Amino acid sequence: MNPIMLSFPESFNTTRLTIRAPEWGDGAEINDAIRESVEQLRPWLPFAENIPSLEESEAHVRKARLQFLERTDMVLHLRDRHTNEFVGSSGLHRIDWNARCFEIGYWIRTLRTGEGLMTEAVQGIEQFAIQYLDANRLEIRCDSRNIRSAKVAERAGFTLEGILRSVHRDRAGTLVDVMVFSKIRGKEFE
Repeated sequence: MNPIMLSFPESFNTTRLTIRAPEWGDGAEINDAIRESVEQLRPWLPFAENIPSLEESEAHVRKARLQFLERTDMVLHLRDRHTNEFVGSSGLHRIDWNARCFEIGYWIRTLRTGEGLMTEAVQGIEQFAIQYLDANRLEIRCDSRNIRSAKVAERAGFTLEGILRSVHRDRAGTLVDVMVFSKIRGKEFE
């Protein structure tokens, strides 16, 4: 089946979060969160290397919306269920529809770290991928130096499969190792 023909909800809830597809107009909130969190994000995420303008953030949101509709990449925005505040971003990336493999990526704004929200989001996205996308494999990849990101994967029950050594260079030109965590249908989920 062509993935563009798949129908599934564009939003769902966890205990504390509403997780939803990007919507036009989200750019200003994303921009605020990036500006607030740039020092914590910059070592790990290329988009935080240079603070985007409001227009660049909105353009990114609009492109993410279109990719969601095309099913080529599925950015998901995390919002506090009670205040509707933008908390962070996650999603399903590097999608292989034939094998039903998805990579979960994530970042959270600095003011909301340490609350367990990202672990909750990852678990919610995992359930969404299993229920609506018939996922066979879910991955989380992170720089081996990014201990906080690795802890999210561990708390969400993902297994460290291995470390890809010297797989790319960071912004300073240093070769970086990447940790690969996964969950597999029939082993860690049904």
